[in-house]
Amino acid sequence: MSKLFLFFGLTWLFANPFVAIIVILLLFYVLERRFIGLSPSLVRPWRRRRAMAKWKRQLEISPYDVSAKLELARLLIETGKYNQALSMLQSFQEQMEHSAEYWSDLGVCDLALGRLEDGEREMNQALLISPKVKYGQPYLRLAAALAKKDPAKAIAYLKEFKGVNSSSCEAYYRLGEIYSSLGKPEEASAAFRECRHLYRTLPKYMKRHERRWALRAFLRNRA
Repeated sequence: MSKLFLFFGLTWLFANPFVAIIVILLLFYVLERRFIGLSPSLVRPWRRRRAMAKWKRQLEISPYDVSAKLELARLLIETGKYNQALSMLQSFQEQMEHSAEYWSDLGVCDLALGRLEDGEREMNQALLISPKVKYGQPYLRLAAALAKKDPAKAIAYLKEFKGVNSSSCEAYYRLGEIYSSLGKPEEASAAFRECRHLYRTLPKYMKRHERRWALRAFLRNRA
């Protein structure tokens, strides 16, 4: 009923029902982004293009700027251009061989390109240098990449991740997905329940980031 009143109120305000619908959709989008975060950001691609243009200009001025190359490679990873990102990362490997974040970025590219052995080796190198690099994200990447080929190893990586980042709902959600793919519905349901339970115990400042995983776990348990 409130949505109906909102529609008629906006129609009266703008004297156009189509504008009212657009405003309502924008309002719901803003609220969803603010409180749930499942929908993609409309602003992020524009900001990413600006940042990529900035770092490309920097490299035209200073072709050997490692920091600029690293930032550009990470933006290429975000856009799914893994081959380009990998080529750029490999061009300055000698300077970054002691950087856990560098090896993690390299591993992301190889895992995405299906080079699982290389990607796993690079991720483990990152974790060897710093077990908590990127808050344990390499463990999640490895689990997602190995879920179909080696579910047991994927589960082991997720358990390692929980040891590093015990406040991650994503780990329990992905664990539930893997158990589900293995035909273990009881274990999957338990993981999804644990995901929701963990979310309820988190402080408010952490719930914004973890809410999407708790919601997905809720929907999976009801499916």
